[in-house]
Amino acid sequence: MAARGHQSGYCRRMQGERFHGVSPYEEKYGFARAVRVGDVIHVAGTAPVVAPGSMPVTGAGAQMIRCGEIAREAVEGLGGTMADVVRTRMFIVDAADADVIGAAHSKVFGASKPAATMVVVAGLLDPIWRVEIEVEAIVQR
Repeated sequence: MAARGHQSGYCRRMQGERFHGVSPYEEKYGFARAVRVGDVIHVAGTAPVVAPGSMPVTGAGAQMIRCGEIAREAVEGLGGTMADVVRTRMFIVDAADADVIGAAHSKVFGASKPAATMVVVAGLLDPIWRVEIEVEAIVQR
């Protein structure tokens, strides 16, 4: 009898599917934008990164919207929808941006009304970033 965890396909299933985005940090730091294991999709810390050669997004609200677009692309790329999002975490660099970021979060995720956390942090990787988010979805189909 095979040891648990060595059964055919078990390890492969636990490794999950991966989605890669446009962030140069994914390759540089060795991570995927999102990973799906079973019905759960985990979207990594997502900052308002744009494709190479594009203008950076400015303004806290616009940056939150951009983070949401990236997260949506990852969730949908792994077979989920925004309706499947159950949890978000927002990391912001200035408490004064909370209302505008929260309003933008509502535009992006308001239909699913996920559990959410917003915390103020000392800084993000790029000093122009005002917000970074993490997203979790549970695909129920």
